[in-house]
Amino acid sequence: MADYDFLDTMQTVNPFPVTDPRAIPAARYHDEAFFRAESEHVWPHAWQMACRLETIPEVGDWIEYAILGKSVLVVRTGTGIKAFHNHCRHRGVPIAGGTNFETGGNASGNCRHSGFVCPFHGWRWNMDGENTWVYGRHLFDADQLDHAELALKPVRVETWGGCAFVNFDNAAAPLHETFGPVLGRLEAHGMNELRAEWWYATELPANWKIAMEAFMEGYHVMMTHPQLQRAAPGLYNSRYGLDTGGIGLPIDPEQSVAENIAAQIEHLELLSNGMAGMVQAKEVAIARELADVSLPETVAEAVPMWFGLVQEAITRKLREAGEAVPDLNAVCQSYPVNAVEYLFPNYFLLPFFTSMASYRIRPLGPERCLFEIWSLTHFAPGEEPEAPMEPIVLPFDSQNFPMIPRQDYSNIPLQQRGLHSKGFEFMRLSGQVEGLISNYQRLIDAYIDQKDTAELSAASRRLGGNFDGPILNFD
Repeated sequence: MADYDFLDTMQTVNPFPVTDPRAIPAARYHDEAFFRAESEHVWPHAWQMACRLETIPEVGDWIEYAILGKSVLVVRTGTGIKAFHNHCRHRGVPIAGGTNFETGGNASGNCRHSGFVCPFHGWRWNMDGENTWVYGRHLFDADQLDHAELALKPVRVETWGGCAFVNFDNAAAPLHETFGPVLGRLEAHGMNELRAEWWYATELPANWKIAMEAFMEGYHVMMTHPQLQRAAPGLYNSRYGLDTGGIGLPIDPEQSVAENIAAQIEHLELLSNGMAGMVQAKEVAIARELADVSLPETVAEAVPMWFGLVQEAITRKLREAGEAVPDLNAVCQSYPVNAVEYLFPNYFLLPFFTSMASYRIRPLGPERCLFEIWSLTHFAPGEEPEAPMEPIVLPFDSQNFPMIPRQDYSNIPLQQRGLHSKGFEFMRLSGQVEGLISNYQRLIDAYIDQKDTAELSAASRRLGGNFDGPILNFD
């Protein structure tokens, strides 16, 4: 069991606060005292994605979620989704799962008929958390067996986007108030209808924040994902500059419309092969059908028009196949989303056309974390695959990961070691495109400083749409 199980009884201060929003102290990524401060003040008070709802489709289905030694059972009951602390009210033994708190839980089952049965003395609870049987009841004093006191302790739970989110703090702001308008924008892009086609996980030898920050900006694409830079240099050069040291070509004003369209298709293929959830093979196939469509003669007019035609064709053809996909051209205009959307503290969604990838990162210690990836897409009714009930766990350097996370994973452990280098005191952030890193780090400080709930939720809402964004003023 970790040393961080009962940290909410401690009083800690922030040993390494962010004093310059452009400079993040390196010790925040490995210092034991800072990790304890996060464990006490962030995780017990923040909304966390606990499970995907397709893993608990039937009444009585349950799945375990674990974080820093705490275990929660998320259950589908006859009246909706509920969550409970996973301990017997008699002697504290986990009543289900509970064997791998350190690596994320993921035990599952159905309790509709059998209920939850403590493996120690056999006490039982139903799916609604009510105690239904005490072995040797006559052995206990009556005041020890108060029915309300024997009920499983509830954990606050709300659902959104095909997921159950839990929060250990009953005083925290509601989920929608915490995350704000980004939830509505993602819903418009079909978030509620997506299902997982696969689920991977790995343990990274790195702090959980280092593992996340590679996905808070696209500035790293040129060097970390050179295949993407070379396929669509105009896209990345226009965002980060033309001087790429020869790695990516600048925008070529002489490149023909046909060459531009071919490059766009190649880029979609690389995204599909490198991270299936972002762009599905079925979407790439539709885009290829429009490779020779008639377009204006100027690249500036042709490429946006081509994307509009692709989005119309994807919408139409996938709907014809029975998938409940959104009207892409309409939602891109009315509900624009970024290439990466972040929900504090540790959940990411990466939308493109009708599908998404999602990431969840959980701390296992000051310099260890669990990194999970889902590929999410639409399916016609009756064609949904069986929901993955636990991730396929691979070594972080496994060649079986898709190319894009494999390239990111090659950097993250190296960065973690580099943060220990003598004389490296803080990371220097661009205030223009690495602002999200500064912004969420300062929100962590606000949690550690136990700021007012309204302040925390207001700052959290501003992180929606902040990918590749500027440093924000939270004062």
